[in-house]
Amino acid sequence: MRYTPRFSALTSLAAIGLAVLASAASGQTKDEQTIRALSEQWQRDVAAQNVDKIIANYAADAVVMMSHIRPATGTPAIRGMWAEAVKTPGLKLKWTPTKIEVVSPTVATEYGSYTESYDTPQGKATDAGDYVTIWRKVNGKWRVALDAPVTSTPLSAAPTEMGEAQLVAASNLTWSDFERPGFDPGIRLAVLHGDPGKSGSYTVRLQLPAGYRFPVHWHPSAENLTVVSGTFLLGMGNTADANALKTYSTGDYIYIPPRHAHFGGSGTDGPTIVQLHGQGPFQTMVGVPK
Repeated sequence: MRYTPRFSALTSLAAIGLAVLASAASGQTKDEQTIRALSEQWQRDVAAQNVDKIIANYAADAVVMMSHIRPATGTPAIRGMWAEAVKTPGLKLKWTPTKIEVVSPTVATEYGSYTESYDTPQGKATDAGDYVTIWRKVNGKWRVALDAPVTSTPLSAAPTEMGEAQLVAASNLTWSDFERPGFDPGIRLAVLHGDPGKSGSYTVRLQLPAGYRFPVHWHPSAENLTVVSGTFLLGMGNTADANALKTYSTGDYIYIPPRHAHFGGSGTDGPTIVQLHGQGPFQTMVGVPK
C-alpha cells in the first residue's frame, strides 16, 4: 500500500501532462486552420487585384524569393511586385497547401504546389511549381515572413544561331528614324545584328538628342541596355517622375525585365547612344502593362 500515494501522484501528473498536450495540439490545430483560411483568402485577393489586402498578409520585413529574379524585401518592394503581377492579362493563380505545420507558438511552415496561367501576345502561357511559406505570429496575428515559390518549368533554351562572323564599324552604321506612337521625334536607330521586327536575337543602337525624354512604356520581352556614349537617364515605375530618374554613363549596363514599365531620356550635354540586345520581336508599348 505504500506505493499507492506515489502512484496517485504520478497518475495526476500524467493527467496534467496529457491535458497540456491536448491543449497544445488544439492550439496548433486552430493555428493551422487560421493559416489555411488566410492562404485561401489571399488567393481571392489576388483574383480581385486587391493589392492592399495582399500586402496585409506580409510582415514588414518579409522576403519574397521567386525563381530567376532577385528577392523582394520589405513592404515597398513586395507591394511593387504584386502591383505589377495582378495586372498581368488573364492571370489565374492557384496554390494548394499539402502541409501546414505549426512548429512553435509563433512560427509555422506551409508547403504546397501552385499553377498559373496568363495571356501573352503569343497566346496563353502557363507555369507550375512548388512553394514554401514561413509564417510568423506578429502581435497575435499570422503574417508571412518568407514566401518562396519555385517554378518547375525549365527556362527556354536560347535558339542556336549559325552564320558568318560579323564586324560592324561604327563609321559604317546606317541610321534611320525610330518612330513609335507616343514618342516625340528625334530618336535614330541602327541595326547591328538580326532583325528586331522578327523572332530571334537582335542588336540595335539608339541615338537620342540632347535633353530628349521618352514616355512610360514597356516591352513584352527582356531588354538588355548598354550605354555607348553620353548620359542616359532611366526611371522605373508606372508614372514618369523626374525625381526617380537615375543617371548612367558610358559602359553602364541595365537589365529591364519583361513587362516592366520605365521612362527616361538623355542628358543635356550632347547626344546619347545606347545599345540594346535581346530576343525579338522588339515591341514598344506606351503606357503600363494591363
